[in-house]
Amino acid sequence: MAKLRFGVIGWGYWGPKIARNLDSLPQASVAMVADLDERRLAPIHAHQPWIHTTTDVEELLHSDVDAVVVATPVKTHYRLAKEALLCGKHVLVEKPLTASVAEAEELVALAKEMNCVLMVGHTFEYSPAVNELRKLVQAGELGRIYCVETERLNLGLFRNDINVIWDLAPHDVSILLYLFGQLPEQVKVQAHAHLQANIHDIAHIDLGFADGMTSHIHVSWLHPCKVRRVTIIGDARMVVYDDTNPAEMIKVYNKGADVHADPVVSYRYGAITIPHIDWIEPLRLECEDFVNSILKGTSPRASGEVGVAVVRVLEAAQEALRQQAASMSVSVS
Repeated sequence: MAKLRFGVIGWGYWGPKIARNLDSLPQASVAMVADLDERRLAPIHAHQPWIHTTTDVEELLHSDVDAVVVATPVKTHYRLAKEALLCGKHVLVEKPLTASVAEAEELVALAKEMNCVLMVGHTFEYSPAVNELRKLVQAGELGRIYCVETERLNLGLFRNDINVIWDLAPHDVSILLYLFGQLPEQVKVQAHAHLQANIHDIAHIDLGFADGMTSHIHVSWLHPCKVRRVTIIGDARMVVYDDTNPAEMIKVYNKGADVHADPVVSYRYGAITIPHIDWIEPLRLECEDFVNSILKGTSPRASGEVGVAVVRVLEAAQEALRQQAASMSVSVS
């Protein structure tokens, strides 16, 4: 069977990583790369001369590739993905899918009309560690979930086209939606722009869910340490997922507290369990899902509909900022 031919638009941070993983799959090959900066394409000429390169995106979109990867700034996602779908290409768009819910919904509808796969690069849905978390949640091992705290912090990388919410929070929002399968009912935001006017570099996002669960998302480009952590507090157990600690990525704590008449509060201190995780690069699993969805005509895990849901939460957070309402709740629906 002939390999699926892929075109990659954008050869910055994610483009080469996605291309490497696609090329590692037996059913796929990267045939073409487009980027506006010729200097970025020079290494491809030197080391992968069989890949056709161009600074003309239209050339790639109207070529004979089967599928297109859009790894460009967020503001270009809608236009490029729409044109690719209209050309009959299957499309993988880096997160977030678009800069608005209206644009995202239009792409989903267009993909269905064109009978094309539309997928979003929510890579953490393919992380073996996140899937271990999901098993714990779905099996009820943590009990009733009180709250989830996520932290995604580092010094940089600063952007001048989007704020930290649209840059980093898509990861945590997608993880939450994947783990719990529900949209929040309310969103509250506090955010600050310290280094660039009107581009927030630190943000705190509070989400409220129908079942009483709450979540706090902390994202920052202005932090001395790299932190990638998710903490889930349940009434039976608590779990910490630390993406920066590959040896002990998940720790399950048999800890908790109960309120009684006498004594008023009793505390439980049990064992700490570190489950074994068979690690596979999440981006490879993401690319496998994209390829298999094209070949089998199925919907990928990180589908366009998932992308719409994530953008819905981000747009609600952005609306709270627009209204300068740090303490105001904005409905997601």
